[in-house]
Amino acid sequence: MTEALLLPFQFPFMQNAYLIALIVAVPTALLSCFLVLKGWALMGDAVSHAVLPGIVLAYILGLPLILGAFAAAMLTAGATGYLAENSRIKQDTVMGVVFSGMFGLGIVLYTAITSDVHLDHILFGNMLGVGAGDLWTALAIGAVVSAGLLVWWRDLMLHAFDPAQARVSGLRVGALHYGLLTALSLSIVATLSATGLILAVGLLISPGAIAFLLVRSFGRMLAVAVAVNIASMLAGVHLSFYLDSAPAPTIILILTAAFIAALLRRTRQTRRAQAHLG
Repeated sequence: MTEALLLPFQFPFMQNAYLIALIVAVPTALLSCFLVLKGWALMGDAVSHAVLPGIVLAYILGLPLILGAFAAAMLTAGATGYLAENSRIKQDTVMGVVFSGMFGLGIVLYTAITSDVHLDHILFGNMLGVGAGDLWTALAIGAVVSAGLLVWWRDLMLHAFDPAQARVSGLRVGALHYGLLTALSLSIVATLSATGLILAVGLLISPGAIAFLLVRSFGRMLAVAVAVNIASMLAGVHLSFYLDSAPAPTIILILTAAFIAALLRRTRQTRRAQAHLG
């Protein structure tokens, strides 16, 4: 029994999958708390879809794909913020138009070129095919994003709760806003080789949503989100070996199940509190 459980650790491709899971779990979990608190779930979805044309253009120009992805992510995030602030259109509408347009442009560009990069690996990730370069890139990006979020988490929390109060308190609201967008873009780039573009939004939303349902203080929310994400990612990678499934979708399913369990627990607690008061 023990030998069967330890069998996946004997394969180098599985070892890399566990490592990339550990690396991207921390920054995405931390960031998800701020996105949930700020109501930016759709922003994560928009940016993750919109990096595709940047990846294709980087491939055409012979540049590292992560540079193209980051440039496209920042362009999308900046354009969305500018249009939302300087037009009568609501932000969710702007994000829907921008990300669908960018994603469509990416698909058109991809089909127009001959590439040895499989589209499925870009969209859904290739966790079992990550190499040393992917690991080091994700580690560098993850360390920078995690450090920035942990250093400025109180300022970012106030900005997410009440931007007006943050401005009155003397905080640089603009820097915090675009700093969070930069962290979002970098995190999507870091998860590109692991979960791909489409499933990245699961890592950027689910851990924070689960922690939000389980705890009441934001400090504990950060810790719980990281713990849930690490456990879910490692469990998903391990379980996918025995199910012969792709690791990324398996991870997302585990996170979804955890969210449903947390939601049911919170609902029961609310009903008990209401019954006690009644």
